[in-house]
Amino acid sequence: MKVIDLFHLTFENLKSRKSRVLFTVLGFSVAIGTILFLVSLGFGLQRNLLQRVTTEESLLTLDIAPAESEVISLNEETLKKISKIPGVEKVSPQAIFPAQVTFKEISSQTTLNLVTYDWFRLSGFAPTIGRDFKKSDRHKVIVNTSVVSLFNLSPEEFLGKEIKLTVFLTDEETGEVKFFGIPEKFEVIGILEEAGASPQIYVRVADLKDLPIKEYQFAKVKVRRNEEMKEVREKLISMGFLVSALSDTIEQANKIFRIIQVVLGIFGVVALVVAAIGLVNTMTITLLERTNEIGIMRAIGASPSDVKWLFLGESVITGFLGGIGGIILGILGAHAFNWLINILARVLGGREIDLFYFPFWFILFIILLSTLVGLVAGFFPARRAAKLNPLEALRYK
Repeated sequence: MKVIDLFHLTFENLKSRKSRVLFTVLGFSVAIGTILFLVSLGFGLQRNLLQRVTTEESLLTLDIAPAESEVISLNEETLKKISKIPGVEKVSPQAIFPAQVTFKEISSQTTLNLVTYDWFRLSGFAPTIGRDFKKSDRHKVIVNTSVVSLFNLSPEEFLGKEIKLTVFLTDEETGEVKFFGIPEKFEVIGILEEAGASPQIYVRVADLKDLPIKEYQFAKVKVRRNEEMKEVREKLISMGFLVSALSDTIEQANKIFRIIQVVLGIFGVVALVVAAIGLVNTMTITLLERTNEIGIMRAIGASPSDVKWLFLGESVITGFLGGIGGIILGILGAHAFNWLINILARVLGGREIDLFYFPFWFILFIILLSTLVGLVAGFFPARRAAKLNPLEALRYK
């Protein structure tokens, strides 16, 4: 039998049993849609985490701090040594000072962080409102939400406002606290969402060149390539620094999300197994109903292989249509669920978020999976149909 004739007969047989085929495809679609819904939720959660806490540069960055033994300090001389380590592309130090912030005659205690303009990109996070530092910025600051709450304003209201800063310096010999007044006002260009954190203000080192910095508390060391990360890390540890990397945390998080995706996928597979059993039952009933037809086909020259491929074709097409329907149901269900979640988020004062992510390769995998399940589910009924004796099939009632 020609392939085109096989397809023609397959579609004609499916059209003759529209209601049964429709409900079988619908059951398959619900199962496939469940898999797509659950696994894409796992992908979406993973994607949101990575987008919120990582940048491409941050994955190549090591965080260092002096050990408590104080064998080595993080000063300008040490930073120069670190920058000369083979594989190191840049070093971004961070100095921390107690300070006072003033806005419209209201003052409060805060912590001042002196950083380079690219510090946030190396850290892997950015302001949730406003923007990050640019190299051309002058007298700009980024604050967290705890600073905003000091002045009883919303983040949107505080963005663009000007504040004044006073830094507290402690004399190491006498212990006397001195005030380092800064005459310039600073414009708030970004706000970090840090619930429960202490008030933090970030200023570029270039804006406070006159502020004496004897020692830095932390530094970020960016390597050129991922292959050089291990060697640079070992060198920094040998120098006496405590070293950590965001990439380690991301790797662990990815492992956890892969487990979550597998668990969610298993729940969906249970539904798919039920749908596959339903398809086997449908094909078995079809075999019984068409036993006489099979006998006639065999009597006029159809081979056992033709009969087998006719049944397999119907099963495969049913699985394929179930996959397409499942993708439609899964995406529609995901959008509806995401819409409801975002309505709830707006009511509670939270931010909107896209909980689902549909990788193209996973969509293709879903279609192939449903088609393969259709093939497997139709194999035994098709094999049984091919083995029918033509004379017994013609006498079957």
